Amino acid sequence: MRTLLLPLLFFAFINCSKSGDDKLSANAALTEIIAEDQAPLNKASLINAKTDDISSNEPNKNKTDTISRKIIKNGNMRIQVGEIKKAQTLVSEILKKNNAYIQKEEFRNTDVDENLDLTIRVPHKSFDTLINSFSDGLGSVLSKNVSSDDVTEEYTDVSIKLANKKIYLEKYRDMLKSAANTKDMLEIQEKIRGLEDEIDVAEGRLRFIDDRVNYSTLNLSLYKEKVRSSATSKIGFGSRFADSITEGWNSFVAFLLGIISFWPFFLLLPLIIILWRKWKKKKQ
Repeated sequence: MRTLLLPLLFFAFINCSKSGDDKLSANAALTEIIAEDQAPLNKASLINAKTDDISSNEPNKNKTDTISRKIIKNGNMRIQVGEIKKAQTLVSEILKKNNAYIQKEEFRNTDVDENLDLTIRVPHKSFDTLINSFSDGLGSVLSKNVSSDDVTEEYTDVSIKLANKKIYLEKYRDMLKSAANTKDMLEIQEKIRGLEDEIDVAEGRLRFIDDRVNYSTLNLSLYKEKVRSSATSKIGFGSRFADSITEGWNSFVAFLLGIISFWPFFLLLPLIIILWRKWKKKKQ
């Protein structure tokens, strides 16, 4: 009986020690996981991370689902009018009715025509109304071109990347507070500066898109053709006949002055003839 009890006690002691070791190892692993979970983010994993390749999380997806469609409208119109000043007054009245404004204005006056080029910004909802008002009330439409550009996909992509960059920026800032040495601090600060620059660029791009979406752009050109190139000429045969005589006389004077400008050659020509004759007689 005694010989049987001793082996049994020996095996029981071995099993208890093994189970104790297993419990200790499990507790150590759990402690390690908890410590890793609660510790600051690893510097190497954050510094080497590529923020451009961050996959979007669920909050970002839900946010982008609510983004409305972003449509940019642009247009170009060229209208022939009777008087530039009257047409410009009508344009100002139409702009006030549609809450639009002139961003750029350029006027050209030549012997052939007069041109007034306007760059107009108008609220997105009033864009079509503005074009119809110009088509009906200003003059003869020579050309019209309207285009729409859907930038919803670009806007959504930039918004997602911007949100993720802000998340990483906060992680870097938190990690900077617990940096162990100067080298780590410098590396983290460099990453923070890079992220801040990328965030500024992304926010600027979103502001630009919003501006182009909220306010459409219309390039309007008012054109007036002049009857005669001379500003003083009048309609009628007599006036045109007088202009023709004047232009003919001016051409003759210009030709005569051109000939006179060759006077040095006229002085040298007789000298050349005399020398040539003497050379010919001497040779004979």
